[in-house]
Amino acid sequence: MTQTTSHGPRSGRDGDATLPRRRIFADLTPLRTSPHYRRLWFGNTISWVGQAMTALAVSLQVYDITRSSFSVGLVGLCSLVPLVVFGLYGGAIADTVDRRKLGLASSAGAAVLSVGLAAAALADFHRVWFLYTVVALQAVCGALNSPARTSMIPKLLPPEQLPAANALSSMTTTSGMMIGPMLGGLIVGLWGYQAAYLIDAVAFSAALYAMWRLPSMRPERAQGPKRRASVIDGLRFLATRPNLRMTFFSDMCAMVLAHPRALFPAVAVLWYGGDARTVGLLVAAPAVGALLGGVFSGRLGRIRRHGLAILLSVAAWGTAIAVFGLTRNLWLGLFFLALAGCADTISMVFRSTMLQAATPDEMRGRLQGVFIVVVAGGPRLGDFLAGAAADLTSPGVAVTGGGLACVVAVGLLALRWRGFARYDARVPKP
Repeated sequence: MTQTTSHGPRSGRDGDATLPRRRIFADLTPLRTSPHYRRLWFGNTISWVGQAMTALAVSLQVYDITRSSFSVGLVGLCSLVPLVVFGLYGGAIADTVDRRKLGLASSAGAAVLSVGLAAAALADFHRVWFLYTVVALQAVCGALNSPARTSMIPKLLPPEQLPAANALSSMTTTSGMMIGPMLGGLIVGLWGYQAAYLIDAVAFSAALYAMWRLPSMRPERAQGPKRRASVIDGLRFLATRPNLRMTFFSDMCAMVLAHPRALFPAVAVLWYGGDARTVGLLVAAPAVGALLGGVFSGRLGRIRRHGLAILLSVAAWGTAIAVFGLTRNLWLGLFFLALAGCADTISMVFRSTMLQAATPDEMRGRLQGVFIVVVAGGPRLGDFLAGAAADLTSPGVAVTGGGLACVVAVGLLALRWRGFARYDARVPKP
C-alpha cells in the first residue's frame, strides 16, 4: 500500500526503505492517529511501572515485618479474591455508567491508597493487616478500572487498528512488570518504602490526566427498556457466543495446564544446580519473550484469521513449555521459555482483539470482567496443578506433561468448535 504523511504520499527510495521496518516492528499508528488513545497509553504505561514498584515494596515490607514467606504469599491471595469477585461486577458497572468517570474514580482511589501506604510508612505504622487491607482495596480499584479502560479502546480507534493497540498494551504490561520491580528494589534500598509508594501515587497522575481529557464514554444500549447491566446477562451472552468462549478456553489451556512458574525454584536447583539468581532468570525469560513479541508485532495487523492464530500460538506455547521440560541446559531452557512468552503475546493480541471487535459495546465491560477473572485465576490454578503434579511425579514430568496436555487440549477444542479456526476479522462473528 502507498504510505502517506501529512504532506502527501510517500514514494521513492525513502518510502521503500521504511516499509519493511513498519512490517516488522510494532505498529505505532494508534499512537499517531488518536490523541486520546496516545494519552491513555502513556498514562497506563507510567502507572503500570508505579504499581509494580508498589507490589514489590509491599512484599518486601511484609517480609521485613514478619520474616515469613507464607505471609508474603498471602499478599497474592489478598489481591486475587477481590480481582475475581469485583472483576465480574466491575464489568457490569462499566456497562452501566460513564466509563470515563468510572476510570477516573478507580484511578483516583488507587492513588489515594498509595498515599496512604506512604503516610503509614513515614509514621512508622508497620502493621501487616493494614498492608493486606490496602492490597485488597487496590485490587478492587484495578478490577473496576480495567474493564472500563479496555472497553474504551474500540471507541477510540477503528477496528483495523485494534491488533496494533493490543500489541502496544502487551508492551505496557510486560515492560511495567520488568522495570517496576527493578526500580522498586532500588528505590526502597536507597530511600525506603515511603519513597516507592509516593512515586506510585505521582505516577497515577498520568493516568488521571489521560482519563480527564477523554470525552464521555457511556456504553451504547440496544433498543428497549433501559436497566442496570447484569453479570448474569453477560454470562448468558457469552454462553451463546462460541467464538468468544473459545478465546477463554484456549487461554485456560495454556495457563492452567502448562504454567510451570511454581516449579522454577525446584527446577533451578535440580536441573541447573543454580540458586535464587537462576530462579530470577527463569521468571524473567517469558517476560523478555513477551516484550519482544510486542516489539516485533508489526505483521500481526495483516493477519485476518484470528481464531487460527490463537490456536497456533497456544499450541506453540504448549510445545515450547514441553521442550523446556526436556532441556537440562540453562540457556537453551531460557530460550524456550522466551519463545513461550512470545507466543503468549501473540495469543493475547488476537484474543483481546476478538473480544473488542466481536462484542457489542453494551457487553464489552462484562466480557472484559470475565477476561480479568481468567487472567487472574488461571495462572494461580496452574501453579497449584503444576505443584501437585510435580509432587506426585517429578518436575520434568509435570512440565513436559503439562505442555503436551495443553497442545492436546487446544487441538480437541479446535475439533469441537471448527468455526473458530475460520473466524475472519473482516466479518467478526461472536
